[in-house]
Amino acid sequence: MPYVTVKMLEGRTEEQKRALVEKVTDAVAETTGAPKEKIVVFIEEMSKNHYAIGGKRLSDES
Repeated sequence: MPYVTVKMLEGRTEEQKRALVEKVTDAVAETTGAPKEKIVVFIEEMSKNHYAIGGKRLSDES
């Protein structure tokens, strides 16, 4: 049973997340041969104050 975790900044619509899950599931099924009903996709959303690049949080940038 494949498990896939997608980490991304919050702000995507439910429609975008639904499409992401469908496409990731399709890609995993196609490349691994796993049945779609056995593929688990986790979406972990982070706020901009929990994410930093180059020592600066994204929430601190204008």
